Amino acid sequence: MKLSEKTQSIYDQINSDKTKLGDIKKLAKEIKKDHEMALELWTIPEFFPRQLAILILDKAKLDQEVINQLDKDIQEQHPQKEKTQMIDWLMANQLTKNKKLIGLMESWEDSPSALQRRLFWYYQARLRWTGKTPPSNSKELIDKLEADILNEPPEVQWAMNFTAAWIGIYEKEYRDRCISIGENIGLYKEEKAPKGCTPNYLPEFIRIETSKRGL
Repeated sequence: MKLSEKTQSIYDQINSDKTKLGDIKKLAKEIKKDHEMALELWTIPEFFPRQLAILILDKAKLDQEVINQLDKDIQEQHPQKEKTQMIDWLMANQLTKNKKLIGLMESWEDSPSALQRRLFWYYQARLRWTGKTPPSNSKELIDKLEADILNEPPEVQWAMNFTAAWIGIYEKEYRDRCISIGENIGLYKEEKAPKGCTPNYLPEFIRIETSKRGL
């Protein structure tokens, strides 16, 4: 697809090895919302044009069909690290900003798409790490993740583990169970966290973050 002159000019600004996400954010602030340009940029199967596209999409024009196509393109045309960055970027910058789109995320628990299942769990974690009153579905989530986490691909496992961590941190009645799940499955036990970062291993994650908060 040949880009419009306007979109080509934007692409030329970010088509560089020196481009960083900060540059993308700055450019998106200048463009604001431009759904047509976003769709044009999305035809370029590259990381930065698509990250910019995500920022300038019109969330009112997003629905399950459009999201499925974005998801399919991400899964088929990007390496693993970019996949999770892009789908998480979509969640943070578009899907959490609209009640209809939040409703879609909440329906993805058993989606055939691993990336959509990731967002279901990541959003559940987000509802908790903000420190607000947790939703009433924590027990159901713990039951589900305990049964299924080891059968999921890594990108979903991470989000399920993250959700269990924040349930354990903020909901004391489930803390011991979440720690026990982490001990039993052993996920991330051997992983070394970068300096200054909280380990993903559930018992340590919960211990460190509850201590920080005096919980």
